[in-house]
Amino acid sequence: MLPLAVFALATLLQAPSSTAQPLDATAHARAVLSAIAAGEFGKVEADFTSEMRAALPSGRLAAMWEALQGKAGAYKSCGTDPRVVRIGDKEMVITPCVFERTTVDVQFAFDSNGRISGLAFRPGANPVSTYSPPPYATASAYTETEKTIGSREWPLPATLTLPAGAQSAAAVVLVHGSGPGDRDETIGDNKPFKDLAAGLASRGIAVLRYDKRTRVHAAKLAALPEFTVQQEVIEDVLEAVKALRAEPAIDPARIFVLGHSLGGMLAPRIWLADPAIAGVIVLAGAARPLEEAIVAQSRYLANADGTTSAEEQRGIDDAVALAARVRALKPEDAKSGRMIAGAPASYWLDLRGYDPTAAAAKVKAPMLILQGGRDYQVTAEEFEKWKAALGARRDVTFHGYPLLNHLFIAGAGPSLPAEYQVPGHVAEEVVRDIASWILLTFEPRAREPRTANRD
Repeated sequence: MLPLAVFALATLLQAPSSTAQPLDATAHARAVLSAIAAGEFGKVEADFTSEMRAALPSGRLAAMWEALQGKAGAYKSCGTDPRVVRIGDKEMVITPCVFERTTVDVQFAFDSNGRISGLAFRPGANPVSTYSPPPYATASAYTETEKTIGSREWPLPATLTLPAGAQSAAAVVLVHGSGPGDRDETIGDNKPFKDLAAGLASRGIAVLRYDKRTRVHAAKLAALPEFTVQQEVIEDVLEAVKALRAEPAIDPARIFVLGHSLGGMLAPRIWLADPAIAGVIVLAGAARPLEEAIVAQSRYLANADGTTSAEEQRGIDDAVALAARVRALKPEDAKSGRMIAGAPASYWLDLRGYDPTAAAAKVKAPMLILQGGRDYQVTAEEFEKWKAALGARRDVTFHGYPLLNHLFIAGAGPSLPAEYQVPGHVAEEVVRDIASWILLTFEPRAREPRTANRD
């Protein structure tokens, strides 16, 4: 998913690989945690790198801390024995912190100058979740089985949700957005992929979902000399499709790929790598370059309250500077090892040279494109770009949902990051539209392209 995409990459590329504990890093982390707990957010933000300021504009840290306590309860204390790991010239400090209802691992990444280059709050040893299945899920209609997918070098834990009594069932592989997502694409108490799996399986369609490589093998992946979405995403999707084809209850001719956000952007590229995939489903598929999305999101969030403070403007300026650095990259920089916002130059160059809608025009399979009308991360303009590229095709269907956000959860008013912490479910009409499209895809009659808006 694209929210704070650079921030997510900066964090995931600095995962544990050793247990060294430099005193300066732990002391720095304790000082930053003390400032956060005291509400001195401006003091912490002043210690951000420029990339962090672009990814986390002024005021966002306070909102994150408030949302965290809203879920975990009041902050109590942090441990005195953090873990410290080093990758290249970066250090990451992981500190277990106790809240009223759970524990949280607070992760800081520091650059070689000691500035904060990454920050994340991860579930600790006893995470609390209030998630419950969506009302459109019928528990008796499906079973769930733990699997392992991926190559021998990159095994990933997975869950296969299979309709009861399935024989030659159609199936879907779910493809994450950006960042180190779990198989449910968990954000707060929201689990969009778990909703989709339960909803689709209740309608007779199997679903395979898995923990992302950047979550399971982050340190190993970060050590690759040239890191791109090929290693982050695409290779594992192809392995998941391969695994489904070997399942006795699955029809190998009716395996679909469903990508969300970054996954939606890459879905056409995935099909081009395996044209035997039956069809492509794009949920909020990004259609503009990542660096442009970062700038646009920074401006949207800074202006959300109707004014732009000096600190917010600095965040926008940092995002603009980041985008300029990406645009200035040359092909030979791919092997340079140069890092921009926590991702190597090879990653940025790979995405910079990829046009998802142009790739989609080469896909010779049915496609379903879905978009939430309240999505500020992947916008209506991007939805229109998909339509412009594919609208004349008879085998492409479009659905727009005016009330849904980036997670395809209903809400009202302008969407903001805090909304993702409010428990909800993927809207039932989205599940219904996906299921209907899959089950109708192999009907012999030709279908006209459709564009629909849901109230």
